[in-house]
Amino acid sequence: MSPDVDLTLPERGRRRLMNLDSRLFEFAAGRNWPAAEPVLPRLSRGANHGVLWFATAAAMAASRTPRSRRAAARGLASLALASLTVNTLGKRSVRRTRPALDPVPLARRLKHRPVTTSFPSGHAASAVAFAAGVALESPAWGAAVAPVAWSVALSRVYTGVHFPSDVLAGAALGAGAAFAVRGLVPTRAQVVPPARPRADVPALPDGEGLVMVANTASGTAERVRALHDGLPLAEIVECEPDYVRAELEKAAARATVLGVCGGDGTVNAAAEIALRHGVPLAVLPGGTLNHFAYDLGVEGARDLTRAVRQGEAVRVDAGRFTSDGREGVFVNACSLGVYPELVRERERWSKRIGGWPAGVLGALRVLRADRHPLEAEFGGRARPLWLLFVGNGTYHRMGLAPGRRTDLADGRFDVRLVHGGRRPALRLLAAAVAGPLTRSPAHAAVQVGRLHLSGVAPGTLLAYDGEVTEVEGEVTVEKLPEALTVYRPLPGN
Repeated sequence: MSPDVDLTLPERGRRRLMNLDSRLFEFAAGRNWPAAEPVLPRLSRGANHGVLWFATAAAMAASRTPRSRRAAARGLASLALASLTVNTLGKRSVRRTRPALDPVPLARRLKHRPVTTSFPSGHAASAVAFAAGVALESPAWGAAVAPVAWSVALSRVYTGVHFPSDVLAGAALGAGAAFAVRGLVPTRAQVVPPARPRADVPALPDGEGLVMVANTASGTAERVRALHDGLPLAEIVECEPDYVRAELEKAAARATVLGVCGGDGTVNAAAEIALRHGVPLAVLPGGTLNHFAYDLGVEGARDLTRAVRQGEAVRVDAGRFTSDGREGVFVNACSLGVYPELVRERERWSKRIGGWPAGVLGALRVLRADRHPLEAEFGGRARPLWLLFVGNGTYHRMGLAPGRRTDLADGRFDVRLVHGGRRPALRLLAAAVAGPLTRSPAHAAVQVGRLHLSGVAPGTLLAYDGEVTEVEGEVTVEKLPEALTVYRPLPGN
């Protein structure tokens, strides 16, 4: 009588699947795998504790493109979720023993056999989670990583530490983790800035009529070359920071389209000049942060080239502040309080130690200094403030630090305040953690169309798009709705 006769239907099905799994494992063990012996065991060991994927993410981030950095971060987040799920639920739910090593040749076996249960494969889950997370953000990087991830998953059967079903279950779990992360944090492609209000601008198939002024201090040479390859008749003017504004003025007087390549401070100067001359602006990101260009959806020369060739552009808001005869335009944000002091400290040290270290050092020096909060009248009440941040458009990332804007023509300022009191560092940290919609004695956030401050002390610093000036008395911040025309690729075209 067959041993399966007394078993229930689910039990018989389970036993047959396990028998099939064992036969597939033995088939794989008995196969000759040309060129696999020097590769797969090393890959399997290299993926221990995610070392291979952390190294891959570091290499991707080193490419210095925004999409690569986002893809690396998304891959690691997906890996973390997959590993957490495997170790807390997967391994504890199914107590399956590892395969017997008898059919596996000695040359394939790992020196240190895992001691955890077999189902599911953590290596396969991590590999597929990382590759899928990367691919969801950057298909090109995903195509490069996928063969390595597939090889790592395959190596677990090849080296005899997992059954094929362990690997398939781990791979499914890893893919699920990547899509779960995407559900929590949408990819850049999912959150496309609205293609409105569209602007009527000239299409320049070869770039003739575009005059691009590039700030050489921002390390723009590579991006400018890429732009020139796509728009060979565009005029490129490269200059040192001290000459950028003068060159932008001259370019605006003769250009059909004013182009700028540099950081946010350089873009600010170009925006102000483009507004004054009434010419459309083409922004090629070339600095460290590039908030304005990235929020537009322009991440590099390819995006800008496409927009200029096809005549794709939108109108966006600008902000303007006025105080005691001084005025300025901003496309990202302006702020008072500790942030302008941080900007000055960062500029003081950046040429010696680099931008990011200078930012960290500046924050430490500003927050540790003995100072009094800014005193200003806001909303009819005199308030002590550690920070007043005014964003040009609504930011959709939680926290005090500005994130991404998906609509640059919403007619609103995103205002965030950190009220004065003891220990500014703790108050700023609390505001960053709690998010912009929180109301508390320490911080608050509102969206308004206009802002007026009075009673601002002489010599108070105001930062706008990375530039710093002094204000006093009354400070008014108002919107210039849809005032600036900017080239950007439009979805669906």
